Amino acid sequence: MPMAKIKIGIIGGAGYTGGELIRVLSVHPHAELSFIHSRSNVGKPVHAVHQDLIGETELTFTGDISDNIDVLFLCLGHGESKKFLTENKIADRIRVIDLANDFRLASQSSIGNRQFIYGLPELNKEKIKSAQNIANPGCFATAIQVGLLPLAKAGLLRDVYTTGITGSTGAGQSLSVTSHFSWRANNIQAYKTLTHQHLGEIGESLLQLQPANDIDLSFVPWRGDFTRGIFISSTIHCDLSLEELTVLYNEFYKEQPFTHVSKEPIFIKQVVNTNKAVIQLEKPGSKLVVHSAIDNLLKGASGQAVQNMNLMFGLEEKAGLKLKPVAF
Repeated sequence: MPMAKIKIGIIGGAGYTGGELIRVLSVHPHAELSFIHSRSNVGKPVHAVHQDLIGETELTFTGDISDNIDVLFLCLGHGESKKFLTENKIADRIRVIDLANDFRLASQSSIGNRQFIYGLPELNKEKIKSAQNIANPGCFATAIQVGLLPLAKAGLLRDVYTTGITGSTGAGQSLSVTSHFSWRANNIQAYKTLTHQHLGEIGESLLQLQPANDIDLSFVPWRGDFTRGIFISSTIHCDLSLEELTVLYNEFYKEQPFTHVSKEPIFIKQVVNTNKAVIQLEKPGSKLVVHSAIDNLLKGASGQAVQNMNLMFGLEEKAGLKLKPVAF
């Protein structure tokens, strides 16, 4: 007997993460999109806003919220998810996956009867499987953490120096000076130096594996002149050989279907349009450099949210996420 499809509602479906979520779920073998909510686009066909979805869905945006669903995705701006759940009564039986940063930190992980689990499968897979509510990780946080988690588990992190570059979609769909084409093109800029908002969630995750609390992570993010993808390079002092470190990473990720360790130099085009995270290790002398790359809209947002849904409902982890990268 075929499995009943998971009925899904999306709040904030008009933005980049909402559009990617619709794209993935519209071809998911076990998902059924029940409604897509947008305050500013009520009555418009979804493909009128997300024009890449023409021919993929006939749904229109709605201003109504139905209880006839199994899971609700919140694709709202940061700070708006908590407000939404305060102002709208969502039945306790409905699972919630929040893509904003409202519930990622332990001190902010609950609202009413809802307790949120931090949804990084490479760290919390067993907790995610039994969770009712998920706080989806940030994009930079995901990319940095997949590079550092094996080292934290081995107790090898002390001073960590990280740089990372992200595409313009990481800033969201609303136009700003630094997301405008004429500013981004042929341009790079550091921003939020050592103060990025994802540092808190990264710190809590690393502390979960290396509880000595002696990690000092310095992170400098960069705005890149491309649309999608994140590339991270993290540097630490390390006495282990490259061979030992490769074994360490392969062992840590052997049960993680989306995270792969490469012996060759990695690049963003390997991961764009996929839910993959790829990692490369370099060991010049006593320094270890860990490179990691993800698509900020998929593994860094909507793809990971669907991965978490799959785990919550006991589905194959890769269901609906067998996506080919845009390699050229």
